[in-house]
Amino acid sequence: MLRVSDLDRSLKFYTELLGMKLLRQKDYPEGRFTLAFVGYGDESEQAAIELTWNWDADVYDLGTAYGHIAIAVDDVYNACENIKQLGGNIVREAGPMKGSATVLAFVEDPDGYKIELLASDR
Repeated sequence: MLRVSDLDRSLKFYTELLGMKLLRQKDYPEGRFTLAFVGYGDESEQAAIELTWNWDADVYDLGTAYGHIAIAVDDVYNACENIKQLGGNIVREAGPMKGSATVLAFVEDPDGYKIELLASDR
């Protein structure tokens, strides 16, 4: 689960830049929050990310325990170019990981969370 400061902006990032689908979304007026689940396929078969928007909070401390989310892609270089063309923020360009031939890159979501794009083994 990631707490987001602007649900519409975050949904646009995860669906348009990363190609996920909005799987489900529900408002909880009594608790003053909205949950939205995004992913690449049905939750019964694939992982999903829960985005939580607390209506009364607009800034979060990301903390030191969070590392990043990793997503396997067929072509890291191409994924970075597509994300840049759509206005995304690549914070580590595509290239080999230090001490390895594995290609990776990092993109930052609108709230500053890091998403690793990692070459799939397909």
